[in-house]
Amino acid sequence: MRTKDLLAAIATGLWRWDNASGRVTLDAEAARLLGLPARPTVLSEAAVRSRFHPVDYTEINGVINLAVAEETLAEARLRIVDERGRVLRIVRSRSRPQPAGDGGYELVGTLQEVPEPQPGTSAAHTPITGDWRRSREAFLLDAGRALAEARSTAEVPRVAAGLSMPGFMPDGLAVFGIEGDRITVIGHHGHRPGDERPFLDMPMTTEYPAVEVVRTGRAIYLPTPDAYRRRFPESWPLVSGFRRTSWAFLPLVNAGRTIGAWMAGFVQPVTFTPDERSVLTTVARMLAQALARAGVQESQQELAVALQRSMLPTVQPDIPGMSVAARYVPTGGGLEVGGDWYDMIPLPSGRIALVIGDVQGHDVRAAGLMGQLRIALRAYAAEGHHPDAVLSRASRFLAGINDTATRGQRADQRFATCLYIEVDPATGLLDIARAGHPDPAIRATDGTMLVRPTAGGLPLGIDPDSDYPTTRLVLEPGETMLVCTDGLIETGGHDLETGWARLRGIVEAHDGGYDGESLDRLADALVQAVHGPFSHHTTGPLIDRREDDIAVLLLSRAGGSCGVGTGGRLAPRPVRRTVLNIAQAEPERIAEARRQIRDLLHDWADPDQVDSAVLMVSEMVTNVLMHTDGDALLIAEISGAAGGRRIRVDVADGSDELPHRRSPGELASSGRGLVLMDLLAGAWGVDPRGDGKSTWFELYEDAGEAAGPASPGPDCEESVPASASASESAA
Repeated sequence: MRTKDLLAAIATGLWRWDNASGRVTLDAEAARLLGLPARPTVLSEAAVRSRFHPVDYTEINGVINLAVAEETLAEARLRIVDERGRVLRIVRSRSRPQPAGDGGYELVGTLQEVPEPQPGTSAAHTPITGDWRRSREAFLLDAGRALAEARSTAEVPRVAAGLSMPGFMPDGLAVFGIEGDRITVIGHHGHRPGDERPFLDMPMTTEYPAVEVVRTGRAIYLPTPDAYRRRFPESWPLVSGFRRTSWAFLPLVNAGRTIGAWMAGFVQPVTFTPDERSVLTTVARMLAQALARAGVQESQQELAVALQRSMLPTVQPDIPGMSVAARYVPTGGGLEVGGDWYDMIPLPSGRIALVIGDVQGHDVRAAGLMGQLRIALRAYAAEGHHPDAVLSRASRFLAGINDTATRGQRADQRFATCLYIEVDPATGLLDIARAGHPDPAIRATDGTMLVRPTAGGLPLGIDPDSDYPTTRLVLEPGETMLVCTDGLIETGGHDLETGWARLRGIVEAHDGGYDGESLDRLADALVQAVHGPFSHHTTGPLIDRREDDIAVLLLSRAGGSCGVGTGGRLAPRPVRRTVLNIAQAEPERIAEARRQIRDLLHDWADPDQVDSAVLMVSEMVTNVLMHTDGDALLIAEISGAAGGRRIRVDVADGSDELPHRRSPGELASSGRGLVLMDLLAGAWGVDPRGDGKSTWFELYEDAGEAAGPASPGPDCEESVPASASASESAA
């Protein structure tokens, strides 16, 4: 049978509309549908236009223009009228625009008569112009967007229940899933509590439409109660009480596999025209994709939660004089697992080791390496090794795993960053070894957050013979230490500098409590500030970002009283303190020393004094590196109340040679250090020590009391004089 004979047999006509010439070519069936004699003919555009209802012709013009712009199929329903304007029939046109010369186009398509709807059904009230088409497209667009945002299998039916279908609206919905050889209800809407019980667990042999849909993969439309009763007499008594008149059961198919069924029940009679079936079929496809996507996400989330629970420890809450809080947030990619971890290890010496690290990658291999590395670090720490030895051994361990797993190939070798901190709870002493990890940050007793630079080596696993120098800090009473992985700092397009600046506002706004509950609030605030609201439905300044997994550890030392200085006098309690070691081989850390002093004095009243302090620190440290063979140890402390504070800076070295004043000429490049101290410092001096000397200076926020005693700290009754020696001030 030829194509035109086949089209004539199914009452489908062909037409070709040349926009450039204004000529329309019709075959015999197309001419008949337009109310013309049933023979092939060529008409002018005006003659064909007169056969369409004026409103419909305007609508189809917009549909065609959109199809031309988007290179898609143009589809519309048109009313055919006679010479008196009476509607003869309704036809459906489906055509595809094809470019022609001179910027015009040709429409090549089909015409097919639309059956008359039965009286009293929804189709009789359905618009037949392009308005209905646009409403359908807008509905499907909204439905796709809403279902794409559903994050769980329980949420998918709730989203489906909120969809407003164009022209016909179901009053009852049910989504069925498959468990083995049985059908279960995933979710439902429009039923009273308990109505779903007969359908909760049905064998595949049950005579019920949803079961047959799952078995056959074909949709079932039941436009009337009689149709339901005739086809499914056994299940009719179960549904007759719902007083519905029409039902549609559609398969939920994903990737070629039927994963369930969707039921839509209507109180209003529905004949299920081709357009209505098209809408229902499209919604069923979107439902299936949403259910499959939500099921995968739930499985991945369960795996991620189980994995992190098995690998991440719980922190010890009862460290004498200290509180600890920790958080781990998985990434949103892949299996939502990554290589970030934290740990808290009791040591044989009675101290505590805090460990935080990040294995490269966000996959199962990264999670597996993280688990192995954490166990290895625990073993080395339990043997009583010093922090630098623990990281050296861990680096050799990871390098060995890389060589074994990749057999010498560098295709998938992984490295890890790590920060290992040995904590003495009695004194607050911290011995820190760092392997390519972000530095720790300290929140001082007055709320200021300072990033504390520490010595470090290469990330673990890169060079098995790497050394990891240690840095010793003291966590003063009332201070809190923050250590984290780079996910907390750099999420949202930040680098280390801007990321720390973002976190500084959160840390400094914290209420400053030392108990575990206060630290938990701070940990939650840090994560929330980075991720934003938990859902995009929640208003907030940020969206939920899951770019990288995050590990956070907070350690706070309980506040104490003022120390006792030489002669029994009370020393002012430092409210802000920083310590920095600058080695001979690291002159570039002089710039870090200047940054530390500026951070320490960020709220100092006089900016000129800040510049003076930075200049004197630079001179003192440079003098040590140039004129001695040892390292420089910088200790800077601020004490007193705002408005009357004192900053004391000590730079210690291992040389016994005391500095002496010189008279440099105009072109001299050195020799001005002591002159600057005389001009800029409120007080300064050089104190000999048994193993070297300490050069110090003091500045006073109240310039009127530059030579007087510093103001006492908030918990002190008396302070030492400003000219006291370094040993007295440090007591």
